[in-house]
Amino acid sequence: MAERERAVHRIPEVLRDAGWTVCLVGEEQSGKLAQVTAGLRRGPDPSGSGKLITSGFSYWGLESTVAWAHACNDLYYPVMRESIASFSRRWRGLSDRLPDGPLHYVSLGPGTGQKDQALLRSLDGRGRCGCYIPVDVSAEMLRLAQREALQHLHVPVADVLPVQLDFSMPANLDRLGTLIRRTVGSEPVVYSLLGNTLANFDSDTQLLALLAEKLLRPQDRFLLEVASTAGQDEVAARAAAQEYENSPRFREFVTSALLQYTDLQIDMNSLSCEGLVEDDRALKIKVIYRNRTGAELQLTLPDRSTVRFPDQDTIRLLLSRKYTRTGLEKMLVDARVTTVGETHEAGHAAFDGPAFGMTLLLLAPGDGTRPAGPNPFD
Repeated sequence: MAERERAVHRIPEVLRDAGWTVCLVGEEQSGKLAQVTAGLRRGPDPSGSGKLITSGFSYWGLESTVAWAHACNDLYYPVMRESIASFSRRWRGLSDRLPDGPLHYVSLGPGTGQKDQALLRSLDGRGRCGCYIPVDVSAEMLRLAQREALQHLHVPVADVLPVQLDFSMPANLDRLGTLIRRTVGSEPVVYSLLGNTLANFDSDTQLLALLAEKLLRPQDRFLLEVASTAGQDEVAARAAAQEYENSPRFREFVTSALLQYTDLQIDMNSLSCEGLVEDDRALKIKVIYRNRTGAELQLTLPDRSTVRFPDQDTIRLLLSRKYTRTGLEKMLVDARVTTVGETHEAGHAAFDGPAFGMTLLLLAPGDGTRPAGPNPFD
């Protein structure tokens, strides 16, 4: 036992070599592969509501991680590029609303790590930086994010704890919450879900409510970043979809999952981004791959089974949204969180184009009252 304890205590010394990354794997990875396969087995649907690659798995794997990093720097993909460029300025407008004392930072879906670096730098400069815990379903994304986030900072390696975990699952959040509380005790935590990641989930409101319920204590805060829209009509919906469709790097990113999980021969002309008006709450964007060969195809899946892919059938590769003010406010009420602070950055659209932007919210737990209706995660 003593030898093993000494080995654990030596880990921080080993990690001073930047070539090493320690990662806690919080769930069985073979189960995640089964989830991917199940999504691709769904029945035919030409509208884009059948076969799909669920959120998170678009970023799972080395190829997808590299493709996402390239997409974030694409001049033709302003959604993410401008979001990263303006984050430091928007964060400065909220940083004085944080609780006093040392703060631990838990990043849910850290992406490329550039936004985490901006946040950690501001805490480090004030001597308030505690533990840094990035959480993602992709080990490759965690390694990329950690390397970028910690550049030129003074965060001890013993205070960095990457966790490979799907945070959209209730049981995983129970385990994550226990891990965080045992690590930080009663000291406050800042959680974040940045880059409009919430919009990638079908049940976005329910996920936000679940994160607040399972993770947030009265002393904690939650940093949420979402894309926003001032207009909500068919013209705005088409313009929102066009932002994604114009980027060659983004198209490479979304199809990288198809290359990884199927034997499909990719035709970029079969990829489309469709903008829809989602009631009064958001513009919804579905990124779809459609079989336009005129014949039925057979897809081989990761478990070597095959599935029919008829002519005009679709695979939804990504879901996103741009929220209206009304939709955002209702979502926060239903998720039982309150707004402590907010900053907004307008996008760079043409003078006669729709007004899109990015909104950054600092949230605190609400009164604990559950919204009406069933929780789809139960």
